[in-house]
Amino acid sequence: MATAVVTESEADLDVEALLEPATVAAGRYAAIIIGSGISGLFVALEARRLGPVLVLTKGSVDDCNTRWAQGGIAAAIGPMDSPEQHLADTLVAGAGLVDEAAARVLCFEAPARIRDLVKYGVAFDSLGGEVALGREAAHTHSRILHSGGDRTGAAIETALSSAAYDPSIRILDYTLATRLIAGQGRVRGVEVLDLQSGRTEQYESDYVVLASGGAGQMYSHTTNPDVATGDGIALAFAAGAEVADLEFYQFHPTALRHKAAPPFLISEAVRGEGAVLRNLAGEAFMPRYHKLEDLAPRDVVARAIVAEMRAEKSDHALLDCRHLKSIDLAARFPGIYAFCKGIGIDMRRDPIPVSPAAHYLMGGVRTDIHGRTTLPGLYACGEVACTGVHGANRLASNSLMETVVFGKRVVEHMASGAGGSAPPTFGVETLSFGDDVPPSHAAVQEMMWECVGIERDGESLARGWKTATSWPVAHGAAATREQFELRQMATLAQLMLYAATNRTESRGAHYRRDFPATDDSRWRHSQVYRRAD
Repeated sequence: MATAVVTESEADLDVEALLEPATVAAGRYAAIIIGSGISGLFVALEARRLGPVLVLTKGSVDDCNTRWAQGGIAAAIGPMDSPEQHLADTLVAGAGLVDEAAARVLCFEAPARIRDLVKYGVAFDSLGGEVALGREAAHTHSRILHSGGDRTGAAIETALSSAAYDPSIRILDYTLATRLIAGQGRVRGVEVLDLQSGRTEQYESDYVVLASGGAGQMYSHTTNPDVATGDGIALAFAAGAEVADLEFYQFHPTALRHKAAPPFLISEAVRGEGAVLRNLAGEAFMPRYHKLEDLAPRDVVARAIVAEMRAEKSDHALLDCRHLKSIDLAARFPGIYAFCKGIGIDMRRDPIPVSPAAHYLMGGVRTDIHGRTTLPGLYACGEVACTGVHGANRLASNSLMETVVFGKRVVEHMASGAGGSAPPTFGVETLSFGDDVPPSHAAVQEMMWECVGIERDGESLARGWKTATSWPVAHGAAATREQFELRQMATLAQLMLYAATNRTESRGAHYRRDFPATDDSRWRHSQVYRRAD
């Protein structure tokens, strides 16, 4: 059960009281990294110069969101582009909530991180001897690099995982991080459950990095793999770290909607190449919703598709590529083309049935520009973190760049020995949560889709809150991955419901039918929470 209990000032924050002392029993490392996506592997490769590194992943090393990232990675490296213009686009997309200092770091350090990825073996697509640059929604310039066409995430993940077979890096597959261990005012290590043997182990380090990815599995329709259950956010919240911006969940407008296949991401880059959204009557409807038409911000496109679906009483709209005669769709989008062809859709001749699906969480564990959380020794980067660069609505292809820009900064800060933590938020709201257990993953997913989905209102949020706070409280430690994930999902569901209920306006990815206007006078700020106990 969750209730708001108190608002406290920065001066009242007692980090020692938040951290439960524990004795670590086995294995000491220079850094422990939770997660094996691009952020986790990049941090591991950069941190190996500090000593032995441990990477923990609850699935295999290949199970992560970034492997499925199709669109690309954003960097202002074109001759007519600049980091300042990249920054301007990022600020506009974030709907007034972007942390400009963090976004400046992202945009100005992006070109150097591209060079790092090339160093680790990533081969970016080229055209005429120059790096090929694409354009996606809300970018004013072509600045999206791809690798393998629409397989950018997989290409980067493959290159980094190959480089990570290094004597200094130990990767433990099927190992679930169940608790952050702390003592003497800082995080000291991690308690884990070996999912194959059932044994509980503890590993020690002065630096623990959360790189556990997002939370798409909170929703019934998602582009995310089954590992994306928000574990890192719930772990950090349980340990007393601040979390922020959890009402802002981005729904990708164009996921395949077909009875023969689960939701499959149809990259925004397809629209970047000129594909057009149509309703079932064949009308290209986006000009009625935004001046940028099919390249409008994702939240606008997602809501437009929902409106057209509702008007036609349909479960999908159509993405039309048939007029793109000058593009070899099979070569430009090999993964998407092959997947569609496998279920009988030829992109060259058939419109693709699409609908929105949960895709990316803008909020997460609050960090500063060095990746530090508010708990000493605990860092976060990638989708699990809330760096502030995305604000209320992520600019396309900034997410992959965020993983490496802030991953690099995490390691640089650890190497400096500067220590400390992100300054606590003045006026942070503290919440009390029990260890609730929903009846199933499906029960959480259905409630979240219906109550905290693309469009919300007070009635739906109240209904979701009643459901989430009626789940029974668990007793004893979770003995399986499913039990553990259900508890983490319950915590995150309550946090997201609470944040969405409180924000009585519409901004970016958070759209309230009962408060459709943006209210800068009251709501141009983030909501930040910390566990009370």
